[in-house]
Amino acid sequence: MWLLYTTAGAVKISLKNLIASKVRSFLTVLGIVIGVAAVIIIFSVGLSAQELILDQIRNIGSNLIVVIPGGSNDDGPPAAMFGIAITSLTYDDLEELRKKNKLPDVQAAAGYVMGTVKVESDTEDLTRSFLGTTASYIEVENASLEKGRFFTKDEERNMSKVVVLGSTIAKDLFAGRSPLDKVIEIKDQNFTVIGVFKERGSSAMGVTDQDGSVTVPLKTAQKLILGINHLALIRLKAIDEKSIKPLKANIAATLRDQHDIDNPSDDDFTIRDQATALGLVGDITDVLRYFLLAIGIISLIVGGVGIMNIMLIAVSQRIREIGVRRAVGAKRADILVQFIVESITVSLVGGIIGIILGISIAFLAAVIINSMGYNWQFLLSPFSIITAVLISLGIGLIFGVYPATKASKISPMEALRYD
Repeated sequence: MWLLYTTAGAVKISLKNLIASKVRSFLTVLGIVIGVAAVIIIFSVGLSAQELILDQIRNIGSNLIVVIPGGSNDDGPPAAMFGIAITSLTYDDLEELRKKNKLPDVQAAAGYVMGTVKVESDTEDLTRSFLGTTASYIEVENASLEKGRFFTKDEERNMSKVVVLGSTIAKDLFAGRSPLDKVIEIKDQNFTVIGVFKERGSSAMGVTDQDGSVTVPLKTAQKLILGINHLALIRLKAIDEKSIKPLKANIAATLRDQHDIDNPSDDDFTIRDQATALGLVGDITDVLRYFLLAIGIISLIVGGVGIMNIMLIAVSQRIREIGVRRAVGAKRADILVQFIVESITVSLVGGIIGIILGISIAFLAAVIINSMGYNWQFLLSPFSIITAVLISLGIGLIFGVYPATKASKISPMEALRYD
């Protein structure tokens, strides 16, 4: 009962002092506000970003297997992921992986090369990304056409000069006119537009931005645009998720046979599946989120130091008040509790403001990112709010102990003589 009464009185005094000294109070809680807001924003944006990436992987398909040139450890990325050009994967490898008698569990397989190229229509001159791929791209990537058609397997092999445009680049090149059967120039060669993709939206996981790029037959891209023979990667769609594990083993065996590799440690390719990608992305984003959280906590600690400094100043300014309270019967414990509760109250007020500010900024970020075409969900973890409140209370308690202890040690006679 004594502690409850003392605490209630200390809270009233704390709020009164906060209101009385608005500028000092603002500067006192500012560090806590920034730190708590950072914690809320990091958790919210981190969860939303993680869900965006995982959702894009799921949309591409959970039954996809990716073959990348260059060997790697089981857990590490291949060298090709760091921009190193590796030429160990070829069109012949793709053809071998397409054979049903060898890999009956493959529903479809597509090869890919990509880059950046100058694209010209009769009115526009743009530099955009391009994708060279196979006729099976539509099935592997779950892509859809808004108008026209995709290229055929014969066009894929015969270096046909046909092109399918993304929805955005079609608008940029033809400004409302139908692009079908129009001719555009890619690297000084004429290509006929045969189709336009449906709008897919911005994606962090696609090989290229489908909406903003041009897509041409694989051999055309290899020979006429890039002057290469190798592939950047191969994607295979399994008939179902259950067949992924044995299919990966069969793919590895087929490629080893193709490349005359006897020892698996000498593999010049890497095989990954979407389930592995989901787990890897989840692990990476978790690490990044908690790393950023640590930075937010450092901001809170800085704010706690600010509270301690202000409380020490408050102690020196309220020595006479402490002396009067001690003279009329207040114990050292009363003074100790009062200043600790004041510190916690200041910190908690800053925490509440920080929570409101953090939620507002995270929501605003979601609105802005959605307006950019991403399917960004506004996600708010109750754990982050609870964590922010507990950290605020902890900061107030930890950094309020020293000023409170100093105040409780002031003797009544010394305080009453203080001027």
